[in-house]
Amino acid sequence: MLKQMKSMAQDFPLREARALVKDLMKANQTIYWTDFLLSITLGVLAFTTAVIVDSFSATGIIAYFVAVFALYRAVIFIHEIVHFKKGTMRAFKIVWNITCGFMVMVPAFMYQGVHLDHHKRDIYGTDRDGEYLPFGARNPWQNIWYVASSVFLPGLIILRYIILTPLGWLIAPLGRLLWQRASSLTIDLNYCRPQAVERDGKFWRLQEISAVLYGWTAIILWFYGLLPAKFFVVWYAVMSLILLINSLRTLGAHAYRNPGDEKMTIAEQFLDSVDVPGGFLSALWAPVGLRYHATHHLFPNMPYHSLSTAHRRLRDNLPDNSLYLQASRPTLFHAMKTLWHEAAASQRS
Repeated sequence: MLKQMKSMAQDFPLREARALVKDLMKANQTIYWTDFLLSITLGVLAFTTAVIVDSFSATGIIAYFVAVFALYRAVIFIHEIVHFKKGTMRAFKIVWNITCGFMVMVPAFMYQGVHLDHHKRDIYGTDRDGEYLPFGARNPWQNIWYVASSVFLPGLIILRYIILTPLGWLIAPLGRLLWQRASSLTIDLNYCRPQAVERDGKFWRLQEISAVLYGWTAIILWFYGLLPAKFFVVWYAVMSLILLINSLRTLGAHAYRNPGDEKMTIAEQFLDSVDVPGGFLSALWAPVGLRYHATHHLFPNMPYHSLSTAHRRLRDNLPDNSLYLQASRPTLFHAMKTLWHEAAASQRS
């Protein structure tokens, strides 16, 4: 499948595609601020309601799911933040960290730099890409374990920031280990983050300290009876479902055909990625433009609010759109089924 895809990519009309969307590259700050502030406000209100009311009442159940999807959308803005042009949208990044990133203990530095490597031609899909595993070229049953393991991730996040991070400030080798192995939003557990440089953010240490302070403040408030223990239960339950949904989205984001030793062009990255345009449901499980993940790999700096327009233009106006449509799937289930079948076929060949 990989050889066939690389052969097809040679004919991809990249120049024509760029010409069709060149006017869609400017971010609309009003859309960013409105979307994020509505998402985080709704998420916090729903989360608070889920803590206060009976968990198994109709109100409690509805509040829980609203909190999950609203906070999920708010958190996913981290993907846009790392793609902001240097020196722009600084206020947005600060507000996102204060109102969302620190609260869920996923500050922006955990994606800064790491994700940009995922788009580089020399790194994408290789062993140096922490956001890529050859799901499409290995035993498909391992994919199920990847999804199931997401349930334990909130506990590891708590361990990282509540216990290990303060110790890492005192014990230098532990601090270095945390940076290398527990400071990146990746799917490859073997990924080792390189030493911090400017692209990782000038204030990553301040972000780390802030996440610790948020966590310990919640614990102190609980100790003095100002915060119910249920707060932590709901936080864990919300984060677990968010991470579970995101793991399913991740499986549907690429074909994952690269075994780890092939460098891939932009067109090859596109054909190894997946668009699931869908409708309302796609926007729930792949918010903030991520349902157009293949198109995003063609134009990494395109703002999320332009991706749907770009997809329609390319679909309808390319002289030959057959290759462009190769990366589209009708549903997430179809994308995951295709991944499963290709992985199973790779094991038989």
